[in-house]
Amino acid sequence: MTPGLSVARQASTRRLFAVYAAVSLLPVLALGIVLSALMHRQATSAGLREGASEALVVARSSVAPLLDGHDLRQGLRADEKTRLDSRGTLIGGNEQVLRLRLRDLAGRVVWSADDTAVGTIDDEAVDAAAGESVTHLQWLNADDGDAGHRGPRLVEAYVPLSSAQNGTRIGVVEIYLPYAPIRASIAAGQHLLMGALMGGLFVLWLALLGVSASVTRALRRHARTNAFLAHHDPLTGLPNRSQFADRAAVAIENGDEARQVALAVIDLDRFKEVNDTLGHGNGDQLLVALAQRLSVHLREADLVARLGGDEFGVILTGVHGPGEAVEILTRLRAVLAEPITLGALPLALEASVGFAMAPGDGGDADALLARADLAMYVAKREHRGVVHYRPDHDRHDAANLTLIAELGQAIARDELRLHFQPKADLRHAKVTAVEALVRWEHPVRGLLYPDAFLPAVEQTELVEPLTRWVLAHAVQALDELDPSGALAVAVNISARSLVRPDFAEDILAILDVSGVDRRRVILEITETALLADPDRAARTLTTLARHGIRISVDDFGAGQTSLGYLARLPISELKIDKAFVLAMTTDPRNAAIVRSVIELGHSLGFTVTAEGVETAEALADLTAAECDLVQGYFLARPMQLDRLRQALPDIADAAGLRPQPAIANPN
Repeated sequence: MTPGLSVARQASTRRLFAVYAAVSLLPVLALGIVLSALMHRQATSAGLREGASEALVVARSSVAPLLDGHDLRQGLRADEKTRLDSRGTLIGGNEQVLRLRLRDLAGRVVWSADDTAVGTIDDEAVDAAAGESVTHLQWLNADDGDAGHRGPRLVEAYVPLSSAQNGTRIGVVEIYLPYAPIRASIAAGQHLLMGALMGGLFVLWLALLGVSASVTRALRRHARTNAFLAHHDPLTGLPNRSQFADRAAVAIENGDEARQVALAVIDLDRFKEVNDTLGHGNGDQLLVALAQRLSVHLREADLVARLGGDEFGVILTGVHGPGEAVEILTRLRAVLAEPITLGALPLALEASVGFAMAPGDGGDADALLARADLAMYVAKREHRGVVHYRPDHDRHDAANLTLIAELGQAIARDELRLHFQPKADLRHAKVTAVEALVRWEHPVRGLLYPDAFLPAVEQTELVEPLTRWVLAHAVQALDELDPSGALAVAVNISARSLVRPDFAEDILAILDVSGVDRRRVILEITETALLADPDRAARTLTTLARHGIRISVDDFGAGQTSLGYLARLPISELKIDKAFVLAMTTDPRNAAIVRSVIELGHSLGFTVTAEGVETAEALADLTAAECDLVQGYFLARPMQLDRLRQALPDIADAAGLRPQPAIANPN
């Protein structure tokens, strides 16, 4: 933000706050005025009540004793008038009582200390004659019939007059009391209270201003924080995925053939091990340190963002072709690989990088990012460091996405089929197990093999219902294939299923419903699946093995599973990857690998199966190497249940299998 813009924004903020202060003062002032009016009204009422009390005192103590106690409507007697004239003049003409009149119960003046208004009738006097005192503020000589100039403000009171002898009501006393002393007495306390009230309201207004100022500052800070977090990663402070996408779109729009744009995805290798070993706190520190490294070593016009987890995105602008992009990204990868000390422990992590170019690889920012992500997974899988996207990397095209969307309905519509491929025991020359392989009888595309849909399905939640369907139908077929109960069935399990916490419970529930002997079930797990989450995989497989289910490691030799880890797992079988078996008859090195795996498996107490047996020569070599089981096209291709049931008795003989003599360490 420029200084001028900042000053203008601050000035605007001050003006807005001044307006707010003025506007907020208005209701405070209005409240003060209302309260002041209420207090004035209460003070007036108090003055009138005080005037009524004084009037009653005068009527009872000074007037009633001068009368004989008869109804004044009968008129005053001479002696009463004499007493009133001699005493009443003093009462009604001093500073405490400005005027005194005596009225009968009809409201007519029968006597006045100043001889005014005699014979007149007043409505207030009629009300007082009924027994209710009436008081109000008035000006002296303001009533009809009063003579003289208008005098000071006073309290005009009409109070019932009762006989001093028997207490009966005999008339009304009209008395005028000066209001100034009463008002002065009340005003002293009222002014103090009003001052306290106004001071309190002012303090309240100041407090409200202070709170509002504090809240406004907090809201501005919160707004700035939210604005920052909307476009930045809260941990590293780097731009986030949202800002990365916006900046990528702008860069692609401004790029051309001469100055291309590269979108790259950088993913840290083995970062999960850091979190698991050193804790997520140290993992966060590592991400912050690596983010700073990337920021420092990036070119000025380029951008690095954190896309999530241990994944960073990079925008390279003004690049002269993929070669220059590879050079820049290789340097960044080398920077990340430099050792870093974390909790007194030196660490060195490598990264896998994939990138896509614009123009060149086509598509908008989202499409290029997806392709860079795909290239990154290729780099990680093939340990190639930096990989430029190629169209043949993309296994998730629109057709595959359509198949994934249709698969859920395919299960419900019973479009899936199971084919079974036999596994033969070389020593006993007989088929002892079959592997269940799923096919999809697509209503439009025809019969689809697993390679057409399984790789994509295994990345989605659909792999769970698919696995349950295959297992349930595979064990159901066992009784049809072999009622004797000797034949076993193998089912492939994906990495996604194996790490699911309730996977073992699902498998056992399906087998309980089928009623099949659990020892007839083999679950085939690839080495890659075992390495996805080794601890959870070990717990799941141990639970399944404890219930009699056999565990087989499929495609053994293609992964990187340590022998120590394998020895801790409840494994019963190793299946040699068919790539080694297919090449063993033409490549002595592959033949040596196959023999070594057989010896290793036997030494660990495992049964060893060779898959991919397609020639009699390979079968003979495996027999000589004392392999336990074989599977492949030479023995039998996968086939439907009905056909397998008919062919099963003759498969071993057709392949030329003959029982072998006992070996020293049979398995």
